[in-house]
Amino acid sequence: MYTFMPKAEEIQRKWYVIDAAQLPLGRVAARVASILRGKHKSIFTPHVDCGDHVIVVNCSKVVLTGNKLTQKYHYWHTGYIGHLKSIRYDDIMKNRPKMAVELAVKGMLPHNSIGRRAITRLRLYENDNHEHVAQNPEVLTLQK
Repeated sequence: MYTFMPKAEEIQRKWYVIDAAQLPLGRVAARVASILRGKHKSIFTPHVDCGDHVIVVNCSKVVLTGNKLTQKYHYWHTGYIGHLKSIRYDDIMKNRPKMAVELAVKGMLPHNSIGRRAITRLRLYENDNHEHVAQNPEVLTLQK
């Protein structure tokens, strides 16, 4: 019996558009991370980067359920002693909504070289206009 192993140069990459308006952030991020990783394909192999390109539009209209807007924080460390910084998600959604989607997707990807390569295939836009019409992206609809 022969086991098919995809090679990196044989991967056919498609483009997808996801409209994130009025959808929960976690559901959008989970679906995007799965497509970036390639888990929706029948040739998925964990050690091969076989994911597709994803365009997420309307990032500013994504929804955080419950009290996450006021209770959820994003923390990062500057590298200096005692310099733990934080920002609340209502500030992120008001000033940099693309950052909220990127952080959620990045956290759902593997933290290795495959995940770092996969995040480069993610394109985020705050409104419904994007500049990738020439790639003929396929529209994906997500349920609430």
